[in-house]
Amino acid sequence: MKRKLLVYFVTMLLFVALTGCSTKAPESVDNTAEIAVEETAVQGETEGTQEETTSLSLEDGEYLVRFDTDSSMFHVNEMMDGKALLTVKEGKGNLHLVMPSKNVLYLYKGLAEEAEKNKADRIAPSIEEVTYEDGITEEVFSFDVPVNVIDEEFDLALIGKKEKWYDHKVSISNPEPLETKQQGDTESEDGSKADAIGATIEVSLEGGTGKVYLISPTAIQAAEDGYLVTLEWSSKHYDYMIVEGEKYLPVSVDEHSIFEIPVKSIEEPLSVIADTVAMSTPHEIEYTITFNSNSMK
Repeated sequence: MKRKLLVYFVTMLLFVALTGCSTKAPESVDNTAEIAVEETAVQGETEGTQEETTSLSLEDGEYLVRFDTDSSMFHVNEMMDGKALLTVKEGKGNLHLVMPSKNVLYLYKGLAEEAEKNKADRIAPSIEEVTYEDGITEEVFSFDVPVNVIDEEFDLALIGKKEKWYDHKVSISNPEPLETKQQGDTESEDGSKADAIGATIEVSLEGGTGKVYLISPTAIQAAEDGYLVTLEWSSKHYDYMIVEGEKYLPVSVDEHSIFEIPVKSIEEPLSVIADTVAMSTPHEIEYTITFNSNSMK
């Protein structure tokens, strides 16, 4: 009888022990799951914080940057020469884009499908007046886009007058402090003279607003019916000239448009027409060129 009671007592102890273990096991699994969820949440918060706090590694100030896109149809105004103005303040960048016209109605930093849903985040334009090299002014749209990366592509969607959103990949690069760039431009304009080959002559230009000029002195050589004169404009945006009814194309277009024009007489002013493509549409401008015959050497 005692042996049976002992066996029964041992059996009950084993049952209690096993029941206790099976009760605690789920608690251990639940705790592991909770820890995993908490770690995932913290990781997500950290990643979001890193994305929001990404900043530009540039000092506060204004920079001219190269603006590149994946389409020739999407570009900045010709007067910007492929550049845009980047303003940096406390690591945050604002990209000022001057458009060629008023055809782009809104921009959106992201994909086109997101722009359809997030109307509040669309970037509206401002009206800006652009003065071209010949003095003609035109009203165009400009946009201010927040940026936090350089030399990396990002999504920038646009919508035009056809009321359809288009996806584009854009990037900015080569930041140059604005003050340094302006000083460099001044030095270039002061020092860039056409190399004289043989004889040279001084030339002057009238017409337009006077902002565009001809490099002087310039090369001149004898020709069958007079002279062949090299005319180097201070702009690179002239694509042809008309002299006495004849159309002439540039012999070189780099920093300046350069033409070789036949001239019958250097004692009289020469009336010409020059076409500029600096604006959203080409414009023919009438000019008068005067040669200083006493300066020839």
